[in-house]
Amino acid sequence: MYAYSGWFYLNFVAEEVENPEKNIPLAICISIVTVTVGYVLTNTAYFAAMTAEEVLASPAVAMTFAEQMMGRFSLAVPILVSLSCFGSMNGGIFAVSRMFYVASCEGHLPEIVSMIHIQKHTPLPAVMVLYPLVIIMLFSSDLYSLLNFLSFVRWLFIGLSVAGLIYLRYKRPEMPRPFKVPLFIPAFFSFTCMFMVFLSLYSDPVNNGIGVAVTLTGIPAYYIFIVWDKKPRWFNNLMAITTRSLQLILKVVHADAKDE
Repeated sequence: MYAYSGWFYLNFVAEEVENPEKNIPLAICISIVTVTVGYVLTNTAYFAAMTAEEVLASPAVAMTFAEQMMGRFSLAVPILVSLSCFGSMNGGIFAVSRMFYVASCEGHLPEIVSMIHIQKHTPLPAVMVLYPLVIIMLFSSDLYSLLNFLSFVRWLFIGLSVAGLIYLRYKRPEMPRPFKVPLFIPAFFSFTCMFMVFLSLYSDPVNNGIGVAVTLTGIPAYYIFIVWDKKPRWFNNLMAITTRSLQLILKVVHADAKDE
């Protein structure tokens, strides 16, 4: 599930894309085809040069393949893998921070997260929100459990989001839709996502159960911080003081005030 993700990050930065109605679908289609072809050719090369037993026994298949086929140049493989990881992290930070930024602009997160740096015009607080989350993940020593945990939650919400689009197609048919696809495509995609989610939950109930529990904590948080509008005065004053202090420290303002 983790290997086939990443294509949706472009949707998080739609506001920063020129002519998104045309460029976003085009970019996603081209990238998916390119990565799929590269992925298939890479695995074909692995099995052409190595036996199935060697692939299963290797702790790093790409490195074993490079040592057999490239000799001294096999040292380039870990460098290329590192650059690939760096590019993936850069894209993830760029996209996910924009999701926090937009959520704050909609009132779903503290106000400070919706502000941008006065000089660089980047959502600095939204980027900084990622750091404690990353530190918490680093406490896990089992990489595969962490990947299962993250992939389960990720594909669950992808499936629910696509199902929500189907719901809006009937509930809000008058909404503008820059591009439309036949209804069976999102229906099949949503069903596939839910199938993978439940299959993952069945194969690893402990880690994925933790993912469900963490996700459910958002329900009381939503009602406390969003739905409940009659908060005590002391709470509102505390949030206002905290927001102003962080503004001074981080040098951030609201996006509509950056030119003033």
